[in-house]
Amino acid sequence: MDITRVCVVGGGTMGNGIAHVFAQKGFSVTLVEAKKELADKAVATITKNMDRQVAKGGLTAADKDAALARLKTATSIAEAAGFQLAVEAVPERLDIKTAVFKELEAHGAPGAVLATNTSSLPITDIAASLKDPSRVIGMHFMNPVPVMKLVEIIRGKKTSDAATETVKALTVKLGKIPAVANDFPGFVSNRVLMPMINEAILCLQEGVSTKEDIDTIMKLGMAHPMGPIALADYIGLDVCLAIMEVLDKGFGGVKYKPAELLRKMVADGKLGVKSGSGFYEYPKK
Repeated sequence: MDITRVCVVGGGTMGNGIAHVFAQKGFSVTLVEAKKELADKAVATITKNMDRQVAKGGLTAADKDAALARLKTATSIAEAAGFQLAVEAVPERLDIKTAVFKELEAHGAPGAVLATNTSSLPITDIAASLKDPSRVIGMHFMNPVPVMKLVEIIRGKKTSDAATETVKALTVKLGKIPAVANDFPGFVSNRVLMPMINEAILCLQEGVSTKEDIDTIMKLGMAHPMGPIALADYIGLDVCLAIMEVLDKGFGGVKYKPAELLRKMVADGKLGVKSGSGFYEYPKK
């Protein structure tokens, strides 16, 4: 299938970034949000990010205008009917994603590939209630989407070879690099990353070192671009906790048990950058 029409469901941080890269690379994109004001906010963010690309010389003004012309918004999946690829980027709750995928199956073109940007939920579970689960696949973009090169592609137990090859080829068209994983809790990226972040939080919780020194040791000693505690703030501490809980449920054992300090931070509403306060403070500009 020659895919030209894409539906992105969810216009938050990940969703607007995904819509951005597809529109920039020549695809016709419909961005679906629950309310018009949320869709407008997503487009405003995309426009601002493209303006930044223009200012840095990575995109011409004409290409920016052309990309934005290929992007439209909707408040229902039905308005995007006939899409050939959908990428879902709604909150990390299985019930929400399952409801979205039932609508996507009903409104896509025949044979449309249905992808989820989930960072931890099982692809097989998301696909379980559909008539044709072979078309469901994970397409896990990294944040910030317009900048990061990796797309982790996750095969569910019933994902077809055709869907996998289609998504790999699309990833390359987007100027990104595909890497394939099978459907295990946390896939590869978060199965490796989140226990490291959790262990750094445990080091802070137990008084092994300060957050600044933990981050400095990992940046300078391990050549990480950002320390794990600062990275947790940028990911969102609630997201980190949710992924650790998925890993804990899937594997069990001390290795995947979320740190109590992480639970406390989330309970106190200190979620990181998005709330203005996490392990570090983020004053509004």
